[in-house]
Amino acid sequence: MKISKVFLGAWFLSLCSYANAQNTDVALDFDANGFVLLCTMLVLLMSVPGIGLFYGGLVRSKNILSTIEQSLAAFSLAIVLWFALGYSLSFGASDYLLGDFWGGLDKVFLYGVDSTAQTGSLSEYTFIIFQGAFCAISACLIVGATVERIKFSALLLVLSIWILLSYAPLAHQVWGGGFIDRVFHAYDFAGGTVVHINAAVAALVGAYCLGPRRDLGKTALVPHNLPLTYIGAGLLWIGWLGFNAGSALISDGVSSLAFFNTVLCPAAGALTWMVLEWCIFNRPSTLGTVSGVLSGLVAITPACAFVGPSGAIIIGMLASVCCLWGVHGFKKLTGLDDSLDVFGIHGIGAIVGALLTGVFCAPDLGGSGFKEGYESILGQIYGQFMSIVIAVLWSGVVSLCAFKIVHKLVGLRVETEDETMGLDLSSHGERGYNL
Repeated sequence: MKISKVFLGAWFLSLCSYANAQNTDVALDFDANGFVLLCTMLVLLMSVPGIGLFYGGLVRSKNILSTIEQSLAAFSLAIVLWFALGYSLSFGASDYLLGDFWGGLDKVFLYGVDSTAQTGSLSEYTFIIFQGAFCAISACLIVGATVERIKFSALLLVLSIWILLSYAPLAHQVWGGGFIDRVFHAYDFAGGTVVHINAAVAALVGAYCLGPRRDLGKTALVPHNLPLTYIGAGLLWIGWLGFNAGSALISDGVSSLAFFNTVLCPAAGALTWMVLEWCIFNRPSTLGTVSGVLSGLVAITPACAFVGPSGAIIIGMLASVCCLWGVHGFKKLTGLDDSLDVFGIHGIGAIVGALLTGVFCAPDLGGSGFKEGYESILGQIYGQFMSIVIAVLWSGVVSLCAFKIVHKLVGLRVETEDETMGLDLSSHGERGYNL
């Protein structure tokens, strides 16, 4: 009885907070609304078809359709869950116990939201779908670590738990006025912790729980179609411009800086990776240069609106060096079969980017300045570091629990013969190529 009263009281307070939030005299900014909708389309392009083609080209031909299907299903699942619960848990009113870590339940199934509702000067529907696209691409990223061996049903169940218990709470803590933002004042403009570290840690946990592919080390597991990966990377880069610039929520100088840095930093990353491969392996590779682009994109995500162009170039170069080690050295060090190097690029790249945000946001280095509560580079780096620690621990615990629960319910891996046959045929009854 007491629990029911507490719940009803929290629900009532959430509704009151929501009603007060809707009583705004701010006029709808048609230009900003249109700008964010356009950026949302670019972010959606990252998931469908960007990440599907990028990942699809990297697997073996017998698994291309299963990889694309997993990416598409992850995207669709995330969007529906975002509508049902994710948005409310991320950005709902939080005047209740543990409100620093979760949003309220006042916007479950978008309760009270209609075409007249606004978030600031934007239509609330615009804000919802823009943020939902971030959630969707995050879920798609996890797919890359578990391809070629995970059960389709297991993947969907794990992602459902992760979206609601890891992505939404971390989004609230960073962007919804929650714990990380309130206590540690960390910079994360477009999702270094919320998207990339969060998803990369889940991917690493998935690789650990699944174990390596059965023929890893016994035969060459080489990408079957790098032109597809190149096309996917190009779509990701174009979409990322909306990802970063759109996070300003208005077309202004800040969005222009974010846009510019999102072109400059990946270019520096691409050149750095190319030169390193040239020096180490005597020839540059297309896959390596594309990986350099991706490492720069990941690293600039938390920093793009807070650092100057010179800082963006240095971030791209350093991230590329670290991610190159992540792809080659980290995998050897841990022995984990992160199939498509999700942690090696997205995890390490985001950690490097988040830390360097604390350096290059300094006004003396061309940045926008320190966040409230800090007056030095060391102070801001402390805030950045603590946000990374919380994101790693939160995502790690939730992801481990999710994989363990799903293992008990349906199992995680396909059968040996199905893995040997390829998931295209064994899981979906179709072939990517009929030659």
